[in-house]
Amino acid sequence: MSDLEPEVDDLPEQIAIRLAKRLRLNEISSAYPVTLPITNTIEAIKAHYPNLEADISTGDQVGLAGRIMFLRNTGKLCFATLQSGTGERIQAMISLDRIGQEQLDLWKELVDLGDHVFVQGEVITSKRGELSVLASQWLMATKTIRPLPNLHNDLGEEFRSRHRYIDLIVRERAREVVKIRSEVMQSLRLTFANRAFMEVETPMLQTMHGGASARPFKTHSNAFDTELFLRIAPELFLKRAVVGGLERVFEINRNFRNEGADRTHSPEFAMLESYEAYGDYNTMADLTQELIQNAAMDVFGTHKVELEDGSISDLSGQWPRISMFESLSVAAGVVITPSTPIAELKALAKAADIEIEHPLHGKYVEELWEHFVKPGLENPTFVIDFPVDTSPLTRGHRSKAGVVEKWDLYIRGYEQATGYSELVDPVVQRERFIAQMELGATGDPEAMKLDEEFLKALEFGMPPSGGMGLGIDRLLMTLTGLGIRDTILFPLVK
Repeated sequence: MSDLEPEVDDLPEQIAIRLAKRLRLNEISSAYPVTLPITNTIEAIKAHYPNLEADISTGDQVGLAGRIMFLRNTGKLCFATLQSGTGERIQAMISLDRIGQEQLDLWKELVDLGDHVFVQGEVITSKRGELSVLASQWLMATKTIRPLPNLHNDLGEEFRSRHRYIDLIVRERAREVVKIRSEVMQSLRLTFANRAFMEVETPMLQTMHGGASARPFKTHSNAFDTELFLRIAPELFLKRAVVGGLERVFEINRNFRNEGADRTHSPEFAMLESYEAYGDYNTMADLTQELIQNAAMDVFGTHKVELEDGSISDLSGQWPRISMFESLSVAAGVVITPSTPIAELKALAKAADIEIEHPLHGKYVEELWEHFVKPGLENPTFVIDFPVDTSPLTRGHRSKAGVVEKWDLYIRGYEQATGYSELVDPVVQRERFIAQMELGATGDPEAMKLDEEFLKALEFGMPPSGGMGLGIDRLLMTLTGLGIRDTILFPLVK
């Protein structure tokens, strides 16, 4: 039994029958013709005839193709529902008096559910009022060898993820999500264009990974005989672009992190990063809010979007900005500051049953914050001013000791985006890299490495800048309420 169709016990027999039909079609003409005399689309015909009464003959001749999603063969009249790539459907009627006995017999003999067929004929409505094409000719467009799954059964998330092409054929919501994602991307690019940002592309194969704290995927270049890394973030190259005078840049592309996979994480994911010279983390928060709100409005016509479970996510208004240390202090019931001894943080973590063993003070602060504060952040909230030792690429706060000008945006309980006032002092950046190297020497697999080429670029002068990164897949989660695998067209599955 094939894993593509677990409900069909006699699948090998069905495949054999369809292969025989393929041979017969090739004897007659072709089971896979190069081209067909298509003159119309299903969408155009339905738009042109929106409200025809029942039992009408228009006299208009059309030629169209579609996939057969329903098939009923009777004596002298056969019915098929044809579906386009967008999911639009129209009925085809194959009648003895229009195509003759030979072609009717061939239809009954050779056509199956799932086949792509071409029909040419008159646009009519059936006696039940269904818009139809009464065929005077039909041709096979593509003979399918495997049958579609039962269209009345739920395919299940695992099956849908592994066989997205089947999901797209049979489930309207799958097609809708692809359309939503495309429209979101258009909206993001339009917002950037209106702010005079330039879209650029940076390397995905890198000799040194950097720009985030994450485990990389490793590979090897035969041409250069060297170890390479799939990028974990485009940050360090985008900053080079700002050094070069490209003062407003963004990139939408793939990142790869050799870590866990769950409802909000994928090893390969789409990321948006942008940098603005003479901006800071406040201007990047404003930009991020505008990007998300514009996407919601452009795609759905509202900032209050309906999610998959029927609930409403309110993305309207000005989103609050709360301090990490202050919000943690309130939630934990004790005052926690950048100078709180790490022993006290360890004791608080132990009392809260949080398992962590790490040399960095900031790691305890962030883990405690995730335990006490994060679960309550349902509405969009910027969490600002992070510990300095966990943010090696971020400028120190202009007025608060021990923290950096960084925010994370949380929506519906998970991180949606992050933003910085960028660290542009090459001397301080070198010190931060050295601290990361020391951390790596203790066994931290996520520690950054010292990147001399990036430091050299900074030494040529990077203007004060703000930067932000926003997960595209998670943005689709925010706008739809779906899990991350349902927002990715072809997710990685084991």
